[in-house]
Parts: sequence; structure tokens; C-alpha cells
Amino acid sequence: MTRNFKDLSEREIIALGISLEEEDERIYADFADGLRADYPATAQVFEEMREEEAGHRRALIELHRQRFGEHIPLIRRHDVKGFVLRRPVWLMRPLGINVVRKQTELMELETRQFYEHAMQQVTDAGTRKLLGDLAAIEREHSAKAESLEQTHLTENARTEEEATHRRLFVLQVIQPGLAGLMDGSVSTLAPVFAAAFATRNSHDALLVGLAASVGAGISMGFAEALSDDGSLTGRGHPWIRGVVCGLMTTAGGIGHTLPYLIPDFRAATIAAVIVVAVELWVISYIRHHYMDTPFVSAALQVVVGGVLVFLTGILIGSA
Repeated sequence: MTRNFKDLSEREIIALGISLEEEDERIYADFADGLRADYPATAQVFEEMREEEAGHRRALIELHRQRFGEHIPLIRRHDVKGFVLRRPVWLMRPLGINVVRKQTELMELETRQFYEHAMQQVTDAGTRKLLGDLAAIEREHSAKAESLEQTHLTENARTEEEATHRRLFVLQVIQPGLAGLMDGSVSTLAPVFAAAFATRNSHDALLVGLAASVGAGISMGFAEALSDDGSLTGRGHPWIRGVVCGLMTTAGGIGHTLPYLIPDFRAATIAAVIVVAVELWVISYIRHHYMDTPFVSAALQVVVGGVLVFLTGILIGSA
């Protein structure tokens, strides 16, 4: 059963503040630990913010000791209405630096609002002063975080972290997405064009293309998600990779399937061939831009494979 914040006593408000500061302290410690391997400078920023939260916790504990004694009631955020439930940090591994910074902003805003509302419910002068001081500190935390970043995030450190962020983005998003796009664009060419040339009917080709695209997307998505959990490879959450791979696989196949919405078979096939050319160019560009593959080499590899599968589909469909 939860309580309304306005119904809490002064002792309960202070106890809740201690619990909130303890939780924030632990979260910042988890952020620092999770970022230390890839973003050491940013990890140091969160370590110093953790130390600040520890200081706030000690000040609240001392206030509680002076006013109410040694025993501190265990009151947590989920015991009081109005608090946002936070996703456990250990479920967010591997940590993304932008996600962590956004979460930090929300944490500081929520804690500041807690102190501002708490001030309105207490009458003791010393308690009001401490709560007001902590609210002011929380308001200054954004500037504090910026100053800590300027101290620890030197130009070299920032460059290294940006390179690491790009590497993780490529590893966790681009690679599974590119694998799906290549599979969807290339592997579905044969069934789509085989059905098209076998039936000379746009509607039949459309149905086969949709079935092949969606089926390949589901298959590739599960294969990617079940390949590894990302804990050792650093490839990110498996189900996120699976969703990215599955969606891109489906998109790659549907791209050259949708032209068969055109009733005229010849016009639909010409449009589908143009779409295939665009798909192969996009794949070549992504490989060149993110995988550092020379564009000509990437284009030749993709085009040769795509043309072979394309011809296979036409030959089988025309047989």
C-alpha cells in the first residue's frame, strides 16, 4: 500500500530523502562502473557525482539523528505515490552514454522537485534550511556536471569516447541492421522474380515477395537475437539487435516487392529492378561509410551477389 506525499510526517520525509540519496548514490556508482571500460573520463564524472550524493545522505542522516534518534524508518520511492519507477541499471547493460546522461537529467529533476515539495511540509527551521540547501544543490547539478566534464573530459578523452561511441553504434546497430538489409535485399530477389516470371502476374509476385520478406525478417531476427547475449562480445542487448536485424531484413525484401502493386507486369518489373539498384547502392554506401570498405570494392561485392541471385530467380521462373 502506498502513501500520499502530503500525508508524510517530517520524520518520514527525512527518511525518504535518505533512501532517495542512497539510491541515487548507488545508481551513479553503477553508471561509473558500467562506463569505466569504454568511457573512463565520463565514468570519473559520475564517480564524483556519487560522492556528492553520499554527502547529501550523510547530512540527512545527521539531521535525523539530532531530531528523531538513531533508528531510520525504511521508506522507499515505491512506498510513496508520485515517483517514477526506474529501470534497474543492471538490466540496461551495456550502458549507452547518451541514455545514461538523459537518465541523469531526469534523476536530478525528480530529486530537486522532492526537496522543493518537502520544504513546504516541514516547519522546523533547521530542516527547512537543509532541504532548501539540497534543492539548490540539485538545481546546480547540471552546471556541476558540465564543470566535471570540462575537468575530466579533455579534448583527447572526448575524441576517444566519441570514437568508442561510434564503434559501439556500429557493433550494436549498424552491423545487425546491415546484415538484415543485405539478406532481405539479396535473398528475396530469387523468389520474387521467379514468381514474377513464372506467373507473369503482379499479384502473385506481390504475395510471394511479402511472404518471403516477412518470413526472412522473422527468421533473421530470431537468429540474431539468439546468437549471443552480448555480455562477452559487447554487441548490445540481443533482442534489440534482433528487432533491428528483423526489421531491416523485412524492409530489404519489401522494397522490391511493393512495385508489384502495379497491375501491369512489365511496368512493375521495371520499377522493381530500379528499386533493387537503389537497394544495392544503399548497402554499398553503408558498408563504405560505417565499415570503412572502399566504395568500389563494396559495390562490386554487393552487385555481383545481387546480380547472381537476380539471374537465378529469372532463370528458374522462366524455366
